[in-house]
Amino acid sequence: MWSFIEEWKITFAAHSLRGEQPGDGSGLGQAAARNTDPVWEMELLLLIPIVGTITLAVIPMGTRENIIRGKRIALFTSVLTLIQSVIVYIKMEDGTSIFKSLWEINIMGYTMIFGIDGLSIWYILLTCLLIPICILTGWDTIKLFERQFLINLLAIEILLILVFSVMDLLGFYILFEAILIPMFLVIGVWGAREQKITAAYYFFFYTLVGSILMLISILYIYSVTGTTDYLTILQYKFDPVVQNLIFLAFFASFAVKIPKFPFHIWLPLAHVEAPLAGSILLAGILIKLGSYGFLRYSIPLLPDASVYFTPLIFTLGILGIVYASLTTLRQVDLKRIIAYSSVSHMAVVMLGLFSLNIIGIEGSIFLQIAHGLVSSALFIIVTVLYDRHHSRIIRYYRGITITMPIYSFIFLFFSLANIGVPLSCNFIGEFLSFLGIYCVNPIITIIACSGMILSASYALFLYNRICFGSLSLYVINSIDNRDITRREFYILFPLMALTLILGVYPNIVLESIHPCITNILSYYTIN
Repeated sequence: MWSFIEEWKITFAAHSLRGEQPGDGSGLGQAAARNTDPVWEMELLLLIPIVGTITLAVIPMGTRENIIRGKRIALFTSVLTLIQSVIVYIKMEDGTSIFKSLWEINIMGYTMIFGIDGLSIWYILLTCLLIPICILTGWDTIKLFERQFLINLLAIEILLILVFSVMDLLGFYILFEAILIPMFLVIGVWGAREQKITAAYYFFFYTLVGSILMLISILYIYSVTGTTDYLTILQYKFDPVVQNLIFLAFFASFAVKIPKFPFHIWLPLAHVEAPLAGSILLAGILIKLGSYGFLRYSIPLLPDASVYFTPLIFTLGILGIVYASLTTLRQVDLKRIIAYSSVSHMAVVMLGLFSLNIIGIEGSIFLQIAHGLVSSALFIIVTVLYDRHHSRIIRYYRGITITMPIYSFIFLFFSLANIGVPLSCNFIGEFLSFLGIYCVNPIITIIACSGMILSASYALFLYNRICFGSLSLYVINSIDNRDITRREFYILFPLMALTLILGVYPNIVLESIHPCITNILSYYTIN
């Protein structure tokens, strides 16, 4: 690990010496380059889910056999999209900091360009992995409007692929907000409890209101620069005062999406009321939209403001870690525990991003991927328990290991991963994030590390309370005491494998994102 960190430093210095940086008319180093040749692999990545969505919309689904056929079509579409995203990743050039062009969309003279680089490809891969898992988790549990549910999931996948590949500020805003609509329906229509409508409106209005300021800032940027093209705006140097105002506007939108303390109020209720697929999407990828926005837009476009507001980000970050961890300790609902732990982990992500050094940022990105895998798995695990015994209250459970030994082992695996034990991907992400923060402010790092102790407290308490001890009467009297089923194991196994593989060999991710982050920091350093 230390040798790789030293290699980072040498590579960063070499890039600077060769002058691969903005200021010479080339834009954001290699990141400003566009491969305008058509790349059919990338076009196919979006075409597959679009065709699948249209097919689902037109085929008849009146009988049970047709409904099952529709589910198979949706699953096949999502798996094929996942395979295609892996092909895109494999075929990307070694210089993954280059935006490879998908296509240009021209609407009434307004052109938006889409492209994928070494940073966005990992968010796309995570999206394409989680969608088939969402379809499988709802295979037997979603009984109402199955066609519409599957269409919503594929629509979310299409929008997420677009939002992670768009190279236009206005296009990013439109797609960023468009995701609210299908997700609002997933929570409000297919939620499991009586407060699902309230949770859906919380999610919708909290995130929408925060984005209004972002839209005003984008309109201002357009009035000044004459464009909303991302790579063109990178050439423009905003006045420091203007940067601060734009940063605050972007912060209002991205902080709610993460969600960052104290803008997290909507998240626990949304998780509790959402169906399992909704919880997986929220924890696994949607809350990553805010951190992606900070990294892609706020830091490179507004470098002076990023430095100016770093103390604010650090303060809110350590408050979020301590508050969310302590709040998690007093929760009794299994889903609320996982939801509040997500607030704590995303606070660490923000601290790593605004360490503004290559180690912290790459650790932050790695932690986002790790959190997407582990947190999604934990939501699946607690829902498996709910499906058996119809309660998410901790005090009803004890001694599950006796009746569900395989389930208990998988639960232990992901509980330890969530804590960040070595050989798990969370450990790599947290270690690099804290190392990057330590280079900036050791005191902040020491306070933030308290979150690791608190996370161990609530994770081990949860596991001990549910799995160990004598079997509770509530479980004994339950009709369904099955261990984990084959389908549930097939859903969890890829997440287990990736958690372990990335924990043992993190260079799979780190070497891919390194050129992009190096170029972003080169631009940030120059300005």
